[in-house]
Amino acid sequence: MKKSGYYSSGEFARMAHVTLRTIRYYDKQNILKPSFVTEAGARFYTDEDFARLQQILLLKYLGFSLDDIREMTIADSDYHFMVDSLKLQLKLVQDKIEQMQLVEKAIRDTTEVIQEEHTVDWSRMLNLIHLTGMEKSLKNQYQDASNISARINLHSLYAKNQKGWFPWIFEQLPFGDNSRILEVGCGDGALWRENEKELPGKIEVILSDVSAGMLRDARRTMGSKDKRFSYQSFDCHKIPYPDQSFDLVIANHVLFYCEDIEKVCQEIYRVLKPGGVFVCSTYGSRHMKEVSDLVQGFDERIVLSADKLYERFGKENGADILEKYFQSVEWREYEDSLVVPDPEPLISYVLSCHGNQAQYLVERYNEFRGYVRKKTVGGFQITKEAGIFLCAK
Repeated sequence: MKKSGYYSSGEFARMAHVTLRTIRYYDKQNILKPSFVTEAGARFYTDEDFARLQQILLLKYLGFSLDDIREMTIADSDYHFMVDSLKLQLKLVQDKIEQMQLVEKAIRDTTEVIQEEHTVDWSRMLNLIHLTGMEKSLKNQYQDASNISARINLHSLYAKNQKGWFPWIFEQLPFGDNSRILEVGCGDGALWRENEKELPGKIEVILSDVSAGMLRDARRTMGSKDKRFSYQSFDCHKIPYPDQSFDLVIANHVLFYCEDIEKVCQEIYRVLKPGGVFVCSTYGSRHMKEVSDLVQGFDERIVLSADKLYERFGKENGADILEKYFQSVEWREYEDSLVVPDPEPLISYVLSCHGNQAQYLVERYNEFRGYVRKKTVGGFQITKEAGIFLCAK
């Protein structure tokens, strides 16, 4: 007997304009399981399952393998996840369009050269091959953006400090008209987007990131018409600018990811003008500690990050590293904490961390969700310990 609010496999397949064989295959591959199975083996699906199927079909259309999709759709179809997912999928579609435009131009240029010169430019052909191979990088860009979005979302929803992280950092920046500024590891440009109305009219800002995908996001964020901003992809271990080029250099949660922190500090010192300032943010050892305790209470094998980033460069040891290069170093802390009453954004945060959690949560996701739901009743308290070092040359 059919349950109210449920669709049979056949109805479900017709709604999505796919074959029943496709629905059965996704079930077998553990990508989309039915919400209800009768004793006789009949399978039934819900509207939430349909939302998830739409996500799967879009990712498949964009060229992801079923193994990729299985990793990328671990979350259920709660509206928190779906809104984030749709925003990220829009970004992915935009990336795909830009990629195809580059490929189209490369094909046209290569064809014209062959027709005009009656010979094949093999270096141009090699560039074309590299462009068509860009597909491989989209998965990592999607996952990086997804992880960053999940972490920002948790803070924006439940932070006690009404002044957000980026507006607070902006208030600490010592610059005015005619300042020349470099941000390394700019991400999607959120620092500038959230403070756009406060920006002086006469500044020059160079946004840089090692990820070309992140720079595309930043360019979209700020728009191509704002001539105060330019964009360049490079590794901050070797900054491609002359000595004494900038009044201000910013590195927001960047240094602890650098392979050679000392080398990066040397480079930043080199490109700063005399009297210039380096502003870099980091965490302390107590930052988000309750989240790690939460997941280990569920399964002690889970480690959300194999690397304790604050041990590489954090509140406790950052001054010792920076004082080797800068005349004065001052720590300013962002006073804040989180009270999380809902499980879904907290689960998204957990899944976004660079650890082994997916290994232990994929098969026990519903159980984990119930566990987190109980913990968030009345509000789950989370310590935040983050801030910036202001370093004067």
